[in-house]
Amino acid sequence: MKKDSSAPQNKGQEIESFVEKHLQAQGLTLVTRNFNCKLGEIDLIFTHQEVLIFTEVRYRKKAQFGSSIESVTLPKQKKIIRTAQFYLQKNSWARRYNCRFDVVGVNPVKSDQAEPNLNTLNIDWIKDAFWAS
Repeated sequence: MKKDSSAPQNKGQEIESFVEKHLQAQGLTLVTRNFNCKLGEIDLIFTHQEVLIFTEVRYRKKAQFGSSIESVTLPKQKKIIRTAQFYLQKNSWARRYNCRFDVVGVNPVKSDQAEPNLNTLNIDWIKDAFWAS
């Protein structure tokens, strides 16, 4: 039987939708999801008051290779920053906002769970997780 190669992508989209709804419940307004350009991708972009929030969503099924938050390394941060700068160049309306970079880590409540579902996930939302220099 052939494995479905889109399964991890579907799980990623499911997790991003889960995080999107969670952050909207916290008062954030979605601007766009999965902004792509030649420099990279930003999972979710929100506004909240006068702030434009570039959000990286990370999911780890198991923590044996580190937490989902730890997977946002310095090179990944730099890639997100460059992508955000490109977004701001292409969207002049967005330049009136202050910007921040958030990271949302999603992890199963129990590390021994075979296949976590949305009811058994922890969300760790780090506001201002890193800065552009």
